[in-house]
Amino acid sequence: MSTPTLIQQVTLVNEGQSQVTDVLIVGERIHQIGSIPAQDGFRVIDGRGKFLLPGVIDGQVHFREPGLTHKADLHSESKAAVAGGVTSFIDMPNTRPNTLNLELLAEKYQIASQKSLANYGFLLGINGKNLDEVMQWDTSGLLAITDDGLYFSGKGNILADRPDMLERIFSRYKGVIAIHSEKEEIVEKNEEIYREQYGEDVPVKFHPLIRSEQACYEATERAIGLAEKHGARLHILHLSTAKETALFRNDIPLSEKKITTEVSVHHLWFTDLDYEKKGTLIKWNPAIKTQKDADGLLEALLDDRIDLITTDHAPHTLEEKLKPYFQSMSGAPLVQHSLVCLLEFFHQGKISLEKITEKMCHNPAILYRIKERGFVREGYFADLVLVDLNQPWTVGKENILYKCGWSPLEGTTFHSQVTHTWVNGNLVFEEGTFHENAKGKALEVWDLKN
Repeated sequence: MSTPTLIQQVTLVNEGQSQVTDVLIVGERIHQIGSIPAQDGFRVIDGRGKFLLPGVIDGQVHFREPGLTHKADLHSESKAAVAGGVTSFIDMPNTRPNTLNLELLAEKYQIASQKSLANYGFLLGINGKNLDEVMQWDTSGLLAITDDGLYFSGKGNILADRPDMLERIFSRYKGVIAIHSEKEEIVEKNEEIYREQYGEDVPVKFHPLIRSEQACYEATERAIGLAEKHGARLHILHLSTAKETALFRNDIPLSEKKITTEVSVHHLWFTDLDYEKKGTLIKWNPAIKTQKDADGLLEALLDDRIDLITTDHAPHTLEEKLKPYFQSMSGAPLVQHSLVCLLEFFHQGKISLEKITEKMCHNPAILYRIKERGFVREGYFADLVLVDLNQPWTVGKENILYKCGWSPLEGTTFHSQVTHTWVNGNLVFEEGTFHENAKGKALEVWDLKN
């Protein structure tokens, strides 16, 4: 039996409240919350002046294993995750081969059980070729199905571009259907406009005009209309425009919503003005857009039209990123820095600690029906992150943990720092030191009836 850990006099941020209290971890679980006297045999952590949050659940990452491990792997990126306070992640299917059947899905879970320091979940990919098969499988235990990232494997794999496929899925699948929402027809027309002017050397500053507001809005509006027609559970990934936020509700709790969405950190942090300095390092799909979009996304996050904060963590090598516009890979690593980015917004007075916790910890657990995680509750798994809000540090090559070795945030100074991260009651990260003897667990889902 592991030594019980008592975190004393810490400010606990949980379920809409912040209060100074003690938290006792016994084994894998949160044993008690309240005024708890220390006993012989306890490991005592002094939490005075620090803040304790549920571990972050990142609902969208691309950890690249199997098949693309020159960029990242489940060990390297989970290590970066726990250093950033992320105790659970949900990985997308665009590994090699794409995760399009239950055997490949089981293989990813097996690899993660041996390598991941964080808890893990994997989404099943869906495209035109496997749709009918997926509809015949028992998918009740899955977190969700998705098309995200599969456009890298060829045209026609974005469900938002295929209303015929959406109709078939929405009419038959009862779980969460998470989609990448851009209209490729509009994107391709815009590409041709800029190719005519610049050839293959299109400046990256035109990326948000190529992958435009119109391309996003039309795809999202159509997908929502079809989902509502069938009463389906639709989740729009990485929303990028202020205009799209008007399509989502905030008059009912998340647990009752069938149409949901998220914002990724980079769409809040960067704007189109940053392309001049950052170039293709901040090339993402959907594109980073204007300050008006970033402001509108934050407003929708605060008023609950947007339900989650994710990273869309998508590492590539610097060589892959620094190629000319059309050859440069889209995506960048963020999972180590997502929480401190949001805490920086807290320091700027833009968001509360309680709202950060709701969107990064509670709501992913609610949306994906994740059992006994995402909240600091007695009996729940002890996935916890301890934060010092007054411990400045600067992102540099020496402290970046991503396998790709770079970050679009290099040179950024943050006021807050993650000091301790517990995963299933195990202290995995402590003041810059990792304890890697314990691995994370597979995320389990509540029964759909619950």
